[in-house]
Amino acid sequence: MEINANLSDKAKHDYQLVLKAIEGDQKSYAELLDRYRDAIYFMLLKMVNNGNDAEDLTIEAFGKAFKNIHQYTPNFAFSTWLFKIATNNCIDFMRKKRGNPVSIDPPGEDYENPSQLLPSSNLDPEESMITQQKVELMRTVVTKLKPRYRNLIELRYFREYSYEEISSELNLPIGTVKARLFRARDLLHNILKSSGKTI
Repeated sequence: MEINANLSDKAKHDYQLVLKAIEGDQKSYAELLDRYRDAIYFMLLKMVNNGNDAEDLTIEAFGKAFKNIHQYTPNFAFSTWLFKIATNNCIDFMRKKRGNPVSIDPPGEDYENPSQLLPSSNLDPEESMITQQKVELMRTVVTKLKPRYRNLIELRYFREYSYEEISSELNLPIGTVKARLFRARDLLHNILKSSGKTI
């Protein structure tokens, strides 16, 4: 595929990493993650104004991007594509979250959309049933994880502990908690992928 001649050297380097990642090179995934994790996190933190939500949304954004990385085309920078995925995922999250309408300012210079008001939305009965089925599927899959990962997922997502509370409960540094949760989510994704089920 032909690379856009207007891409910066950084964007061209990213594209080489993408090509290697598509071939299964784990170091390329790791480098892409390292290059953009902080920028994505701080953009999302500005949008949701909550550190824990921004952490989770950052992981989800990279998860979606890496899952669909073969769809990226070098007509524009990888960072633009990644930020768009993160932004759209965050807007979906904010739409689903109950509460008052939320005003979102454009997250960066790549996007010139005017501020928009997002109405809150409550789940209808069918959506509630689907959500319940997903929770049950998740609980089933979680039982296949090693105990140290299983405990983390249960505390974070089923009992809704904060990172600080998990750190205190398990007597682990917060950095270790976040790293293991990231790994646990990755393992969950692989288990679901191999079983052909999605959440």
